[in-house]
Amino acid sequence: MLLVHAHPDDESITTGGTIARYAAQGADVTVVTCTLGEEGEIIPPGLDQLGAWAGDQLGGYRAGELAAAGVALGWSRHRYLGGIGRWRDSGMAGTPSAEHPRAFVRGSVAEQAGQLLDVLDELRPEVVVTYDSFGGYGHPDHIRAHEVTMMAAKRAGSVVRVFHTVSSASATARGLARLRAEGAPFRVPADGELPTVPDERITTVVDIAAHRERKLAALRAHETQVSVGGDCFALSNGIAQPVPPAEYFVLAHGPADGAETDLFGGLGS
Repeated sequence: MLLVHAHPDDESITTGGTIARYAAQGADVTVVTCTLGEEGEIIPPGLDQLGAWAGDQLGGYRAGELAAAGVALGWSRHRYLGGIGRWRDSGMAGTPSAEHPRAFVRGSVAEQAGQLLDVLDELRPEVVVTYDSFGGYGHPDHIRAHEVTMMAAKRAGSVVRVFHTVSSASATARGLARLRAEGAPFRVPADGELPTVPDERITTVVDIAAHRERKLAALRAHETQVSVGGDCFALSNGIAQPVPPAEYFVLAHGPADGAETDLFGGLGS
């Protein structure tokens, strides 16, 4: 299995439980990260000078956070698309960072897909995971990661299934209701405030209940970007996000038989 993510921490937030589950089952799990997340906001005040607005050393620091998250989740290997530092965090659309010469969104989609195809041809995964066409919540780098992955996966001989990671509307609502009832160290958002997809779009539900603690440990490793409190976490905006006992996917390519609860279900591997 190979997962393509835009920035360090995305892998833990959206697919950390899935990575931990399949790694624990002995699957070969590779995570590809497209940028170093240089434009991220920084939560701990003592690390503020790492930011792009100051020392511009956040990318290197986040590489260390990502390595620690990998230890927590137990993946087999990690790669940076095109090599570490090749592509830079583009920031949000319309910001000056999107004009940086190495900004991920300024690069050639064909070149980036070729870099990913080299990894796919080398490692020959059956299952590939990335974002949907909206990038989960509209970040330009997430959308580019989707475009690159879909282009490369079509050309990779080993890839049987491609999944998009999504958030379930009903699971998120249940999690927020629990946080309201039990209390949370962050602001609990209103229903509909967090980006989700309708449950009827979801094709695959992966049970991660036995691996949630490893996911939470990986989230803690991303200390510049994520605050963890109990069974929830928050980014720099201080908005609570629940951690459901499952992760959710939409099958974008490949056979559906057996994939309802297992990314590899029915593939015979």
